[in-house]
Order: sequence, then C-alpha cells, then structure tokens
Amino acid sequence: MDHEYEADLLTLLDDEGQEHEFEIIDELENDDGHFLALVPTQQEPDEIASDAETYYIFEVIEEDGEEQLQEVDDDALLDKLAGIFEERFNEAYFDGEEE
Repeated sequence: MDHEYEADLLTLLDDEGQEHEFEIIDELENDDGHFLALVPTQQEPDEIASDAETYYIFEVIEEDGEEQLQEVDDDALLDKLAGIFEERFNEAYFDGEEE
C-alpha cells in the first residue's frame, strides 16, 4: 500500500525580515490556547545531527482578524506544552510502530 506524505509547511519572517520555512509536526488546542510544534525544513547537515530533537512551540493568536504565531514567553507553560508534545511524539512514533 502506497502512502504519500505531504508536509504541512509554513514560512515565518524573523525580526530581520528573513524567511524561514518550518514543518508543522503537531498541533494542540487546550484550555491554555492553540499551539503548534514546528521544525525547520532547511538545516545544515551538521545541525541536523546535533539538533535532531529540536523543535519550536508557537502560540496561534488572532490579531486584526488574522492568525499569527507568537513565542510562548511563560516558561512554566512552555515546559507543560513540551511535555505534552513529547508524550504525543512518543506515542505516535514509538508506541504505534507497525510490525
């Protein structure tokens, strides 16, 4: 059975106006808000090995009728979200492996 995978990509602008492409690897909506876990799509080969488990968590907010992403400033909330995302990653990639 062929399974085609299409990455859900988005482009973010940094403070200097440079574009960075990310893949959305998970999405979470709970009482704390709406959050995305993202990984960069373009990395240098040496960065891939050292940052293999690096991902970024952003909150989806609505501003002037448009969805925007903002960094999570609350360290306790960030730790809580990271725990939730990592548990979900482990369930999706390790507990559900096909034999």
